[in-house]
Amino acid sequence: MLRIGLTGGIGSGKSTVAALLAERGAQVVDADRIAREVVEPGTPGLAAVAAEFGEGVLAADGALDRGALASIVFGDTAARARLDGIVHPLVRARAAELVAAAPADAVVVQDVPLLVETGQAGSYDLVLVVEADPDTRVQRLVGRGLSAEDARARMASQASDEERRAVADVVLRNDGDRAALAAEVGRFWDERVRPALG
Repeated sequence: MLRIGLTGGIGSGKSTVAALLAERGAQVVDADRIAREVVEPGTPGLAAVAAEFGEGVLAADGALDRGALASIVFGDTAARARLDGIVHPLVRARAAELVAAAPADAVVVQDVPLLVETGQAGSYDLVLVVEADPDTRVQRLVGRGLSAEDARARMASQASDEERRAVADVVLRNDGDRAALAAEVGRFWDERVRPALG
């Protein structure tokens, strides 16, 4: 099994890279998707979040009100650390289950937005970082409905490009279109993945 840790700042195109790797046969374990799964209604994760932050973080249907929770933790380092202390162990445990279930000859790509921030770089055979120009990232995030100010604040709350590069085995630039990125992913697959698989 080849384990690849995939990371990049918000708006860098990390999810597109994950999809392109999946097209080549990689099994993608998406930390963001798991983070949503572990706080679905009826889960111990959601119960723990509600116990920590109050019933106000629950919507009328009992689901997590992400906006209400974000208003509490975004910009409050201590509150965010408490949330991370609940969610991160659950995400890691579920990701470990998914990786353990993969075939021995699989290429497993773990899409981990906070790979650097949570100190997980040493857990992978290869760390792949996706980068894009900050202005490009802001434009992409505005296209998803964020204000430019919110986009910059979210970018600033994450690891810097320099911090990500420090743990990267490979850095992919994503300032062009999808075709250019697909070519970069293809080169990565041919030069780093195939040889590692023998």
